[in-house]
Parts: sequence; structure tokens; C-alpha cells
Amino acid sequence: MEDLVESILDYVRSDYTDYAIMINGEWGSGKTYFWNHKIRNKIESMQLNGKHFTTIYMSLYGISNLEEISKKIFIETTQLMDRNLKKYMEANNQTTIPEYAKTGLDMANFFGVTQNGDRVDYSDFFSTDDKVLCFDDLERANVDVIDILGYINNFVEHDHIKTIIICNEKELSTKLKSSNLEMKTFIATYLLDKEGDLTKATDKPMVEKIQDKIEYVFDKANDYERIKEKLIGETFEYAPEFNYIINGLLMRYETNEELIRFLRENTGLIVSTFNKSGTRNLRILKHALNDFKKVFEMVNKYYPNTNNRVLQTMLIFTIAVSFEIKAGKVTKDKFVNIKDNEEYKSILVSSRVLLMDNRQFYIKEFDNNYYYNFKSEYRFIKFIEIYVRTRIFDMKVFKENMEVIINTVDTDKLPGYKRLLTEEYWKINDDQFEGVIEEVIDDVKNGRIKLIDIVKLFAYFSYFIKKGLISYDMKTIKSIFFNGMNIASLNSEYCDNVEEELAQVTVGEVNQDIEEILKHFNQLNIQLKDKMYIEKADEIFKCIPMRMETFYERFDKECMDVPIFKYYDVFQMFQRISCASNEDIVTIKEKLVNRVKLHKQEIEPEMKNIKQLKQIIDDYTKNKDTTIKIVMLREFSKDLEYILDQYKTPLLGGKKEEAVEE
Repeated sequence: MEDLVESILDYVRSDYTDYAIMINGEWGSGKTYFWNHKIRNKIESMQLNGKHFTTIYMSLYGISNLEEISKKIFIETTQLMDRNLKKYMEANNQTTIPEYAKTGLDMANFFGVTQNGDRVDYSDFFSTDDKVLCFDDLERANVDVIDILGYINNFVEHDHIKTIIICNEKELSTKLKSSNLEMKTFIATYLLDKEGDLTKATDKPMVEKIQDKIEYVFDKANDYERIKEKLIGETFEYAPEFNYIINGLLMRYETNEELIRFLRENTGLIVSTFNKSGTRNLRILKHALNDFKKVFEMVNKYYPNTNNRVLQTMLIFTIAVSFEIKAGKVTKDKFVNIKDNEEYKSILVSSRVLLMDNRQFYIKEFDNNYYYNFKSEYRFIKFIEIYVRTRIFDMKVFKENMEVIINTVDTDKLPGYKRLLTEEYWKINDDQFEGVIEEVIDDVKNGRIKLIDIVKLFAYFSYFIKKGLISYDMKTIKSIFFNGMNIASLNSEYCDNVEEELAQVTVGEVNQDIEEILKHFNQLNIQLKDKMYIEKADEIFKCIPMRMETFYERFDKECMDVPIFKYYDVFQMFQRISCASNEDIVTIKEKLVNRVKLHKQEIEPEMKNIKQLKQIIDDYTKNKDTTIKIVMLREFSKDLEYILDQYKTPLLGGKKEEAVEE
């Protein structure tokens, strides 16, 4: 990001320019925020040849004629011409004139009213080498983009004023193609008919013919590219630093200590949910956080002891629903008929059995996306959905939802370890804390807690020892946790999102003791991964040769980027493949060849077994009478050789070094 800032400042510093620069980025990605907080102040603090730069910012949003742009420029420069206005703005810490004030100033000038009798200083109109123009929202203007760029070109080419244009070229392209579409379609159809091409038999569909004719006759995009080439010297792609911007968004809640603490502790959840939305629209995120502020304050007011995990779920849900509705990804009726969390869960259960309609499919995808690796009993909060969708905070639904949540996730009924992991430890009463600690230690000793949770709990216990909250010494606790992890690993499942899980721990810092626990966990987790894939390989390869459709479906879905051959006995693999039909042998080898092209690095660990499988096939087919089956197996072996060749490293002499272990 700093490189982008410096490149823009280099343009401003240049002695002579006859071109503008463009900042291109998606809607809501923070381009205007970037201008206001990263660029404008740095430009205005610069000094070149004894002059300070002045920035003049104009949003073109809604502009319907070029005269309005001229008025905006005049109003923006009023503060340069009127000493009293400038003094007022400095005294009130104002850097820009509000739109409402501009309207008043514009009318005052229209009716000949001057500010305190000040005369216009004409030198300000002729001084151009100390000004930087910024035109924002180019794609949102109601004037032809070609006309606007031609207008801006006057400042750039003739006056050599430094000019920055901020826009979303993707939307601009769509706008250029879709304007007056009905008229364009009518004329294109008329021309095709006159030329005899409308009904002429070709391989090209009618819609494509019309589209091609529209682009040929009304190619505004080419006009745009021509004037852009003349006007724009450099185009910078704006890729925002989301952590920096999100930190800026959170600063607005600094006065609310409880809220800002919660948001900062869960910044990872905010960023993760934002990324899962599949958009870069920070404007929607800003509104979503503002909505959550209302939710958080109401929950804290009426239900002050609400479980921290519930609040985390509410944060995810508020952001997720905001993006789904406001980004236009889904119509509002997808949520409106879901009355509560129970109905939401029933839709998920039924969707696993049979997808009856689009809504079931959508809800399943929504849940898989936003709640992936986030376990929560209560995942659909109706009062939040209503608030985001209608802007009405329904107190009746709010209280109904919260009563159900409190009864579902009652902290007094939760196991001690879940209380530590799902709520702030300081919310546990002093007279309950010792009992919770003893209960957790007993569960850890007996391996009743899954492996990753034991690691998280150790971080809490390490912190408690440091703060003197428990009487155990570190040596004893480490021994208990090491042994407990060994027992728990017998029944735990492989954890594939370790960093995300550990990010939920909000106490203490990483130290040598925690690193030792993590090292032991990683060793056990690798064993669990191997165990998981051994079981999966057995399930999938058992489908050969009798249930090939199931094999293909699961192999394509679960094994394309997984070294699954590493986890299955090679001799059994050969027996199953050799018993398959000739057609299936061909299909399997084609899948393996395509797979190595797509996921070469991921499946490399299985190459030792692939090499062994090839040798078994070669031994089997050697000196055998030629049959179709034998030919297919020999072809299979050749393709395995091709796969193995992909892992041979070229040497300086042009030879290849064997990369697969003997």
C-alpha cells in the first residue's frame, strides 16, 4: 500500500505532466477512504518550489451535466477566495465544505451576494501548478463518460493540472455496454435484417449475432479506451489493506469500552467473515458493524450475562446476513420465511438427505460458508435478520429469541471446559471458579476433551498460573495435559484449521511451555490425519470394482488434491484395478493424469506408492498373452510413468535426477 501512495506522490511531484492518473477498484472497497486518509493530507503537506499543494475533491455521483462539475469546482475553490470562509473553516477544524453549505454558497453567488464584501482574488483562478484535482465516482455520473473525460482533459492537457480519477472500471464497462440497450438491440436487429444475416443459417446463435452487431455499431468501449489512452498516463489497481481499514472502522466505537474490547478480540472473526462474503465491499461491512453495535448494546442491556460464544455467533450472523442481502447475492425472501433457529436446523438436516428446492440449497451453502469450522448450537437469530432486512428492531422477537438462547446455552449447565472456552473467564463467579478448574483437570486427565480444545485450555491454565489464580505449578499441569492429550488422541479427529481454532484464545502469550504443548499436539494431529486418510482410502477404494459410480464421485470430490494413494495397500490397489472393467481402467488412468496436472505439489507424497504400483503392474503383465485387459494395464503403467516423470528434477547436463524414493 505504501508503494501505491509513493507512486501517486511521485506523480504530484513531477515538474511537468500532461496526463492524469486513475485509481481503479471495486465499489465499497475503501478507495475514497484511501484518498481521504492516506493521500490528501500527504499531498497538502508537500511543498514544491516554495508552494503548498491544495487538493480539490469532487464526487461525480449523480452529476447530470458538465456545468454542475464547473459549479462544484468553483464552490470548492471558494475557500481559497474568501478569507472569512477560510478563517471559519480553520477555526472549526473543517477541511471540506459540506454539500449543504455548498448549495447555500452557490445560491448566494447566483443572487449576487458576496461574503462580507470580499472581492474575488483572480490570481487563484490562474494559479494551477499548486492544485491537485480529484474526481471520484466516475462510473456513477449521469453524464456520458466520454464527455466527462473530454472535459477533464482540458485541465490535464492544456493547464497541466495534476489530476486523479477514482473509479470502478468493471462497473464502467458494464455501464458503457448496457446504456440504451433496447434502442441498440432494435437498430442491430434492423441492420441484420437489411443485410440478410438475420435468418441466415449459421452456427452462431441469434443472441450472439445481435450482440456482435451492437458492439460493432455502438462500440462506446473503444471510444472510452481511445480517450483513456490519451488522458490517463497510469492506472493503479487499488487492493486495500483490510486490516488497516477495518482497524479504522473499529475506531468509531472507541467510546464504547465493552463493544470495542469485544470487537478487537474478535477482529479475526470479522476479517474471516468478510473474506467469506466473496466481496471487497467495506461499505457494507461498515453498516454491518453499526448494526451489530445496536445488537450488542441491546443484548448487554437486557441479558448482561450472555455467553461470549453466542455474541460471537451474533457478530458472524450480522455480517453474513448483511452481505447476503445488501450485496445483492440473494433475495430477501430466502430468510424471511425462516421463523427460528429450529427451522433453520431442520432445513440443514433435510438438505443433507435431499435438496427439495433452491432455498434448501442456499441455506446449506450459507451455513457451510459462514460457519465452516465455527461450532455453535444457535446459528440463526431471527431478530437480527429482521433488523438487517427491514431496519426495524423488533423487541418482541428479540426477547423471544434471547429466552430460547439463554435456555439453550445456559452457562451453569455447560461443562467447565466449555465455560472457559466460550465465555470470558472473569464472568465465572469466584465461588464457582475453583470447581470449574477441578472439573476441567479431571476431564483433561481422562481424555474426555478433544485434542485441539486441550491445547486451548492449556493456554488458559498457563495464564492462570502466571496470574496466581490457581495453586498448581507448571510442571504438574504440563504432565496432566501431556498425558491427557495422549488419551484424547485415541478418540479425537484430525484438526485442519489449527490457526483459526487457536486464534479464539484471547489470554496470555506464547511461551516455551505452550510451544512444547503445541509441538506434541502437532505430532498427534499428524497421526490423526494419517488415521483419517487411511479410513477414507479404505472406504473409497473398496468401491472398486463393484461401485464405480460411488468411487468416481468421492474420488473427484475428496481426493483430487489429497495424496490418497499413500494411505492404501498397493497390492490391494492393484487387485482392485485389475478386476475393474477395461473402460474403468481407462477412466481411472485419465483421472490420475489430469490430477497430477492440477495438483502436482499436493499429491507428491503418494509417488512412492505410485512407483510401486507401476512395478507390480509391469511384473504382472510381463510375458502375459496379449488381451485387451493386458493392453489396458500396460497403458495404465505408461501413464503412471508419465506421472512419475513430472517429479524428476532436470540436472545441468540435461539429464534427470530421480525425485521419487526407491
